[in-house]
Amino acid sequence: MKITNSYSFHGKLSVPGDKSISHRGIMFGAISNGLTEITNFLQGADCLSTISCFQKLGIPIENNGSSVLVHGKGLHGLRAPSQILDVGNSGTTTRLISGILAGQAFKTTLDGDNSIRKRPMQRIFTPLSQMGANFQCWDSTSFPASRERCNSGCAPFTICGGHLKGVHYHSTVASAQVKSAILLAGLYAEDDTSVTEPVLSRNHTELMLSGFGARITSAGTTASIKPEPVLNGQKIHVPGDISSAAYFIALGLLTPNSEILIENVGVNPTRSGILNIALAMGGDLTLLNKRTVSGEPVADILVRSSNLYGTTVGGAMIPTLIDEIPVIAVMAAFAEGTTVIQDAQELKVKESDRIAVVTENLKAMGASIVPTEDGMIIEGGRPLQGAVIHTCQDHRIAMSFTVAGLNACGETILDDEQCAAISYPSFYEDIKSLSL
Repeated sequence: MKITNSYSFHGKLSVPGDKSISHRGIMFGAISNGLTEITNFLQGADCLSTISCFQKLGIPIENNGSSVLVHGKGLHGLRAPSQILDVGNSGTTTRLISGILAGQAFKTTLDGDNSIRKRPMQRIFTPLSQMGANFQCWDSTSFPASRERCNSGCAPFTICGGHLKGVHYHSTVASAQVKSAILLAGLYAEDDTSVTEPVLSRNHTELMLSGFGARITSAGTTASIKPEPVLNGQKIHVPGDISSAAYFIALGLLTPNSEILIENVGVNPTRSGILNIALAMGGDLTLLNKRTVSGEPVADILVRSSNLYGTTVGGAMIPTLIDEIPVIAVMAAFAEGTTVIQDAQELKVKESDRIAVVTENLKAMGASIVPTEDGMIIEGGRPLQGAVIHTCQDHRIAMSFTVAGLNACGETILDDEQCAAISYPSFYEDIKSLSL
């Protein structure tokens, strides 16, 4: 795909539904009693993988494109699948569903694409094993034709669930996926389960599970859950995904003479670090029409073109913006001064090694950037030149460097723009709608 500089962007749009909340709506609806109706569900590849997995576990799910109906069968209503569960490219599907499957009295095998086969799963194997589940990894080079045991700590793997005991797990990483897997397993444990993180990660699981009827509490960086609740189906309206809105925040700030209104965006403070960074960099950004929808804070975001300057990104803010760091790095390349991104070693185990890939691509465009063990240092203010961008089939890299290309001199070529569909199927159409 070829991208050239655009003069300005104007108008309003609504980004697709939040990926994290869409995943959870399917999962929690499946293990609840009765009907769960989800509107503004993200029709991206990752969330469709979650639907497919739960259908294979015996849950009737209707997806008409505008809403999804999940006919839940209760906490113990899942049945053993007759085939491998294909999680596609979705780390959220893999880790959260593992927490649920840890409590089931049957074996389940999960596998995914080449990216998933490289992503670390030991971080959930350890606590779930302490609770009583068993995991076996398989050599991906021969799987599924033959099953040769290995200790990769990655997919493909088989979960043997059953009787679980409650634990208080102290996680070494601030990860909503790890926390959620443990809490979901705790639904099936004999006694209370708690997880303490080094800093607070996104809390969608705690908010939504409580709405379904789970007995869940939070204090500081510790979340606790009591076993065997009665969960009942809910109506959920998914707010717009702030991770998707981030590209239009950056586009509006970076492109001269632009003004973009992004409507109905989830602004949960455990997710909205991109807003704080944009403001810290001098961005003209205003939240309008603040409200609460299905238990989540929502607002419209008005963005106007701005002269940005460098800042420091690190510490407790990292879990609130970890998925937005590639586009923050793009913003930093155009900003005056130095931006330091630190404490973000988690970037190495996303869909790609995002520290390496962001560094490679920004250097190709002429930026001054130095990778570090836990982030990068960017000397901004240099004009960027068009280049060939290697996306590594990572949706967030593709969209971040689309924003870069639209503000660079010359022609930028993406080697794979299709991967944006993982989280934002209409991304390029929405950009076009603002440039008319």
